[in-house]
Amino acid sequence: MAAALGPTYVRVSGTWANTTYFYDSDGPAPKTPPNGFSGVLTRKQWKSVIDFSHAVNANIITSFATSPGTRGASGIWTPTQARQFLSYTKSVGGDIAAAEFMNEPTAAAMGGAPKGYDAAAYARDISVFRPFLKQMAPEVLFLGPGSVGEGASLSLPPNSGFIESKDLLKATGPVFNVFSYHLYAAVSRRCANLGPASQTRAAAALSEGWLSRPAKVNAFYADLRDRFDPGKPLWITETADAACGGNPWAYTFLDVFRYLDSHARLAQAGVRVIAHNTLASSDYGLLDETTFAPRPNYWAALLWRKLMGTTVLKPGTSPAASLHLYTHCLRNVPGGMALLAINTDRNASEALNVNARCERYTLTAAKLEDTHVELNGKDLELGPGDSIPSLAGAPAHPGQIALPPASITFLAVPEANNASCMGR
Repeated sequence: MAAALGPTYVRVSGTWANTTYFYDSDGPAPKTPPNGFSGVLTRKQWKSVIDFSHAVNANIITSFATSPGTRGASGIWTPTQARQFLSYTKSVGGDIAAAEFMNEPTAAAMGGAPKGYDAAAYARDISVFRPFLKQMAPEVLFLGPGSVGEGASLSLPPNSGFIESKDLLKATGPVFNVFSYHLYAAVSRRCANLGPASQTRAAAALSEGWLSRPAKVNAFYADLRDRFDPGKPLWITETADAACGGNPWAYTFLDVFRYLDSHARLAQAGVRVIAHNTLASSDYGLLDETTFAPRPNYWAALLWRKLMGTTVLKPGTSPAASLHLYTHCLRNVPGGMALLAINTDRNASEALNVNARCERYTLTAAKLEDTHVELNGKDLELGPGDSIPSLAGAPAHPGQIALPPASITFLAVPEANNASCMGR
């Protein structure tokens, strides 16, 4: 199922990575991690990640341990662990395409950094890490800063040690190959202690206020990029419906509206890469973590991969505020166009005029919080032996196309003859 989304990236990182000890031996791993670490990663485990990446045609994105165990007597980061990790990765044919120094340095205290860690300490560490990475793995893109928690109505508890991105960027200067950040427009109910302003509700899942929030967060970080790292590509290296594991509706059809709308809006804003959190873990996983059954967002990702090319077009004016329109070149069809039409009105249909032959792919569900989704009226499910279905579109003739209430429709227009899509 992951291979059907490829070629792609697989990101292996997160808060745990900041404090994980890489055990560079094939012998039995220690039962407890060394001082200054809170977990152990074995060669066997990491080799499994590499094997997985090869099997699904994915390049790896990761980060490095930065906890007290990685530091010398002066408290500055040392590359000993990172060198062992990279050397082993190369020895078994691993391909790390890009890496952040640490996961979420804006929340360094929560991620296991030494007490009192600040922007100046981060800059000192980067002054060691950057030349090390250039010497040890010059092919790896240096991503950063990988911030989180800014640009939306999120707040951390008092005395949380939060470091603002602008302070990190002032301290380091323009050192990154790619400007990266993490996008969470809310936190889940698991983190209700962060206050009501950081929460959202299922009733608001189709509202413009909610669907526009990712673009507002991106605008915040794009402005920082323009000020401190002008011209660098924008990557979102971690995102989902809500931090702290996702809300209870993250695995239902209701979240597909946010999932696809945010991908399309962010593509329009120039974001090159989006790493969804996660493939198969917690409420926001694309697959159920126990059965690996596809959730609605998986089917949405599969249709995006099938139809939406990497050239973003201007969609024109929508005929209704509740109808969100996005247009890309049709993947692998020179001159073709792919249109994404999202009807957020829960009660009323919308209509769209199309002046060429096309294929229609409409996603609906009997109830918005269903865990199953229908494509053109038929339930999407795996075939015999867990095979991926073909996801065939329904032919549609030129003219008016009706878009049901609370529905998502992809239109593939292979004969659009769009000049921007020739040779794509």
